[in-house]
Amino acid sequence: MSLHKAVKKLYLGLILFFLYAPILVLMVFSFNASRSRANWEGFTLDWYRVLFNDPQIALALRNTLLIGVFSTVIATAIGTLAAVGIDKMKRRPKAVVMGISRIPVMMPDIVTGLSLMVLYLFVIRTLGIGRMGFTTLLLSHVMFNVPYVILSVIPKLRQIDANLYEAALDLGATPLRAFVQVILPEIWPGVITGAMLAFTLSIDDFMVSFFTTGAGVQNLSILIFSMARRGVQPQINALSTLMFLVILAMLFIIHKRDQRQAKKIKV
Repeated sequence: MSLHKAVKKLYLGLILFFLYAPILVLMVFSFNASRSRANWEGFTLDWYRVLFNDPQIALALRNTLLIGVFSTVIATAIGTLAAVGIDKMKRRPKAVVMGISRIPVMMPDIVTGLSLMVLYLFVIRTLGIGRMGFTTLLLSHVMFNVPYVILSVIPKLRQIDANLYEAALDLGATPLRAFVQVILPEIWPGVITGAMLAFTLSIDDFMVSFFTTGAGVQNLSILIFSMARRGVQPQINALSTLMFLVILAMLFIIHKRDQRQAKKIKV
């Protein structure tokens, strides 16, 4: 092995080590019998039992999953249709709309969260109805997820032959049927990628959620933040370990699916 290749492998190994070493430490200490993160006092599954019996964590997990699933479904539907509409625009309007779509992605989360909070408070006080809570939290997650779905679907639309849709219409298909049976299967990998990204971002988000939720409604990120101010409890390590393993399993399944599709295309 040449020195150049050895240096590249060492560099890659160091990057992976610094990325995943904290996660591995967290996973190991989720089985630590001690509450301390400095001493190892033996293997235990007690913190996982505590986790599943903690009503506060169970409620936060329920809110997180509900917000994640609902916002992913809504944002994926809106983002996919928006991407199709943008793709049909002329060159200059398309460039303008794509630039606008990238702004929420580049915007700091604290600016997005504060802006949405001000908007919700203005609407609530002006109309005199409702309050900040689950609905405002869901709307916020949909809002910041839509641009990611658009940016995931647009590249797939650019790979499609522009005549496919018109050919389907000429053969008697309705616009809806042409979209569902011709366009959607072609862009499906981009839709799945956008949905996965939206779900992951929804679960991960703290800043926007912190500013747009109300009393009595919190997701896991807000709960962990409030716990961290008093000291992170060992059951949070257990919860983080389970979440990491679930996300890892989802990525593995998607990778295997992409491999099977690639083999079918080659055949």
